[in-house]
Amino acid sequence: MLFAPKEKGQGLVEYALILVFVAIVVIAALMILGPVIGNVFSTINDSLTNV
Repeated sequence: MLFAPKEKGQGLVEYALILVFVAIVVIAALMILGPVIGNVFSTINDSLTNV
């Protein structure tokens, strides 16, 4: 029973590390795919303005 607070804090740190890892992956994906997605929306916008 004396070690329960340490284990609870350890779980919180593990969740924080997972959250940071997911955030890094999302940021990297947006940096890689951002221009591609922007070009797709620009093409769609140009197509709609020509109609």
